Formats: sequence, structure tokens, C-alpha cells
Amino acid sequence: MQVGGKRVEEAVSGAELAGLRVLVIDDSKTIRRTAEMLLKKEGCDVVTAVDGFEALAKISDHRPQIIFVDIMMPRLDGYQTCALIKNNATYRATPVIMLSSKDGLFDKARGRVVGSEEYLTKPFTREELLGAIRRHAVVR
Repeated sequence: MQVGGKRVEEAVSGAELAGLRVLVIDDSKTIRRTAEMLLKKEGCDVVTAVDGFEALAKISDHRPQIIFVDIMMPRLDGYQTCALIKNNATYRATPVIMLSSKDGLFDKARGRVVGSEEYLTKPFTREELLGAIRRHAVVR
């Protein structure tokens, strides 16, 4: 569902991001807190998870509208997490943005293979994070 038929990329101000549900999955507390702080300033509702297993439960509970997932995590890595999300009929339309300190062509291609919409290299900027939301999320 879209608000006023507008995708986030058409938003004029950050106020239109108010209430956007975002899930940030990363085993780094620093990355989780940084992303959470930046997104909350824009009015987003942010949920965080330490790894893919924790994230799967939170996806079901919170139904995020966009998901940022780190690749290198213990237990269930970002590629596996993304593949599980995209193979679920209920959540496959939810945009997934991969986060990684690796910026190689192989890593980016593997992200596409499992269904991610975009790949951001860490450390990311505020503009990169918000740009990914504008390109892929739909305001509900």
C-alpha cells in the first residue's frame, strides 16, 4: 500500500518517512546503533537484530517495510537470511539491502543472486542509507 500513491523516492521531506518500519540486522553494535540513530531522526520506526535467527522472529512480529542486513554474521549469514526472506511468500516483496565491508564484484553478485535489491558498503553515509530507502521502500 502506498500513501498518496507515492513511493519514498518521491518524498519531499523526511516527515514522509515517519512511521516507516525498518529492520537493521548486524552483529556490530556500533552499526546497529548508528543506523538506528540516523533512521529515527528521519522518523522511522527501527527494530534491530544481532543475527539472522533473531531477525526472522522480528520480521514476523514487526513486518518491516525495508530490511538492512549485514553479510558477515554468526549462525546465519546475510546471504542465508536474505534467501530465507525472499523464499517466503509473505515477505518476498520486502526490499532487502545488503551491508558489508567487502565491496568486491563477487560479493555484490552473490547478493543479487539471493534476491537483495541493493548492496551498501560499510561504512555507509546518512545519504547512502536514506538513498536506499528512497529507491526501494514504499511508504505505507
